[in-house]
Amino acid sequence: MPRLSLDEHPVLQTLLAPIERPVSYTRRALRAAAYPIEGIYYFLRHPDFYPLFYRRLVPLTVISFLVYTVLFWLVFWPQLAFLMIFHGWGAWPSAIVLFLGEGLIIIQGLFEGFFVDECRVDVFDAILINYGFTDLISPHRVLFPDEPSSVRKLGKPTSRAEYNPWSLIQIVELVVFLPLNLIPYVGVPAFIMITGTRVGKLSHHRWYQLRGLNKKQMKQEIKSRVWDYVWFGTVAMLLELIPVLSFFFLLTTTAGSAIWAAHLEAQMRAPRGRPAGHEEHDVLAEHQDDVPPAYHDDPV
Repeated sequence: MPRLSLDEHPVLQTLLAPIERPVSYTRRALRAAAYPIEGIYYFLRHPDFYPLFYRRLVPLTVISFLVYTVLFWLVFWPQLAFLMIFHGWGAWPSAIVLFLGEGLIIIQGLFEGFFVDECRVDVFDAILINYGFTDLISPHRVLFPDEPSSVRKLGKPTSRAEYNPWSLIQIVELVVFLPLNLIPYVGVPAFIMITGTRVGKLSHHRWYQLRGLNKKQMKQEIKSRVWDYVWFGTVAMLLELIPVLSFFFLLTTTAGSAIWAAHLEAQMRAPRGRPAGHEEHDVLAEHQDDVPPAYHDDPV
């Protein structure tokens, strides 16, 4: 059966033109929003990534639990009582997100001191290696090619390595937009989407860094994907707001952004032809979880 081409049917093309753009934007939004979820699935299917969580983030999860427990008893109930004066039972969603946002602000202030960003760089780089893009990583860190897994291949970075550059502006934005949660019904989604947009825009910082882009080039690429980053960041923000598990979701969201970057990198290279050997690496990566490699040391 011959394939229908809109170029050969100008009347049909004219009729479909009004919905073509909305359909395209909807498709892009759904695909970008799916990557944080795909990151959870990927992380759980690859046990060689588990030590990164056990050794680095379990202590931080305990700290997270303590922070939210203190806030729950000292802050949540007074805020809920105050909001119920104005919003009645509709105050519950606003109070919950307000409480979770306050906890997130406190916890994010601890990230840099506990080297969480370094751990996220390891997750991102290891996944790019699994997808066959070792050539992106090798100029920027020592690699041990004889090791059995991508995580164990990672050595010390030889250049500046950051997944999400710590920014006071990001924390200030959280504080400034936190009062949006006081607005009934629309305040909560507005807060999540606005703060999530910055999370999305920073999700590929490491990929841009590996490619050697300058600030101007980074801004151009971010601008071309702003719509996609809004939805990736919104889902990522929702996951980060989950108390206690927020650190785990930091890693899985990082995995999702790395998978997304790998797909974009493959698309960019496709017209010019991918470097030899990538196909073989991709096949190996697909079957890597069939026989999980043994793990003995601290990979970081």
